[in-house]
Amino acid sequence: MSFSGTAPPESGAHTILLRPASPADALDMARLVDMAGEGLSSYFWQAIALPGEDAWAVGARRAASEDCNFSWRNATIAEIGGETAALLITYRIGEVPLPVYDLPAIIQPLQELENLALRSLYVNVVAVYPRFRRRGVARKLMQHALDLGGDRELSLIVAEGNTAAIALYETAGFVERTRRPVVEAGGWSCESREWVLMVRPSVRPEAVGACGHTADLW
Repeated sequence: MSFSGTAPPESGAHTILLRPASPADALDMARLVDMAGEGLSSYFWQAIALPGEDAWAVGARRAASEDCNFSWRNATIAEIGGETAALLITYRIGEVPLPVYDLPAIIQPLQELENLALRSLYVNVVAVYPRFRRRGVARKLMQHALDLGGDRELSLIVAEGNTAAIALYETAGFVERTRRPVVEAGGWSCESREWVLMVRPSVRPEAVGACGHTADLW
């Protein structure tokens, strides 16, 4: 199955093909999720790794599961020339804010921001492998996210230093809602000083569907 926008056959080497993810994409998902999250995911995966596992094995195991937001069931893969080029993960945020006091300190500001976007379709990950950048892949994935969201509010969180991503999101109709300071701890650091919550406002009352939260990702 592919989504709309496939280029003509003669441009096949450069065609961006979107398809639903599968468990076979788990390792690519783990690497791209970590890329999008400033290395925060692999920091947590390493902390919960079993003996003999590395962070990527943990991330791939979680991506191949079906019972968390970071699951292949919530993901779309972009391919170019038969190779995995990029990843989109979306899910709906729940109706009730999650408590943050029992979360690790570095996760608390992210959950606080997510709690300010209840019932929205959350664009959790848009990540492109470096060799496939500047080909319109991220733009195509964002358009697919907009298509999935329809008229409901969409939300995402981005590091304030990622100016290229912010420009893309603004082009897609997202606006800044608020910010929270980045918290560094336990060997993880980030060049950016703030997390930015951006939303694409809804044009109708949101429908309620399957929901999740950032805290489920770790």
